[in-house]
Amino acid sequence: MTPDTGALLEVQDLHLRFGGIRALTSVSLQVPRGQITAVIGPNGAGKTSLFNAISGFYRPQQGRVLFDGQDITTTKPHARAAMGLARTFQNVALFRGMSVLDNIKLGGSHRMQSNVLQALAWLGASRREEMRLRADIEREVIDFLEIDHVRHLPVAALSYGLQKRVELARALAMQPKVLMLDEPVAGMNREETEDMARFILDLQEERGLTILLIEHDMGMVMDISNHVAVLNFGQLIASGTPAQVRGNPDVIEAYLGVREVAPAMREAA
Repeated sequence: MTPDTGALLEVQDLHLRFGGIRALTSVSLQVPRGQITAVIGPNGAGKTSLFNAISGFYRPQQGRVLFDGQDITTTKPHARAAMGLARTFQNVALFRGMSVLDNIKLGGSHRMQSNVLQALAWLGASRREEMRLRADIEREVIDFLEIDHVRHLPVAALSYGLQKRVELARALAMQPKVLMLDEPVAGMNREETEDMARFILDLQEERGLTILLIEHDMGMVMDISNHVAVLNFGQLIASGTPAQVRGNPDVIEAYLGVREVAPAMREAA
């Protein structure tokens, strides 16, 4: 029996190898319930490998992944999603020919009870079920993310920043307990970044959602995170509050280099 640490998601002594390449070595991480935890580190540090191990795309050779106290190390990705583990991806992964609304509805498909024939016929219980899903999405997701004005447009017609917002909406349609965001503001301009940061903060503060994110924007990380974990060459080299990590000499040396990181850390302060 694992003791209750207050963490909704926990990684214990994770090892991940691809042939002779060590992607993760003895990584342990706790994601406290209802808080924002950021994972940072230079390119190739193992951040996305960690996300893929947590979400079930990679199977670690050693260690455990615990979700709400349950060992999910060998659980399939779709089963983890059904349990309440949702994620976005570093590169936009939407169906570009489909409308915004239809893309978002895909995130809630696991909540549907109708079989394939009922769904194709779109009659009776299947129709009522889909209408309820659509109403929930419009009220809880589309309005919240301020994308009502584009909900009927094809995704391909949207700006990159709005596409990233639609991907977040699809993840929220899953009604997750833990939301994993892989570089949610990568490629965005300053205004788009500020909007996304506001949405993420509101999800945590107003809805109590537990959030785990990877991000290179140090200003955003230091502004919105409760906890920060730092990876370098697949190993956890520091973790703590933003203030603790900001002043950690190992982080200053490893993240971008002493001369470059120190000013970035000061600006984030």
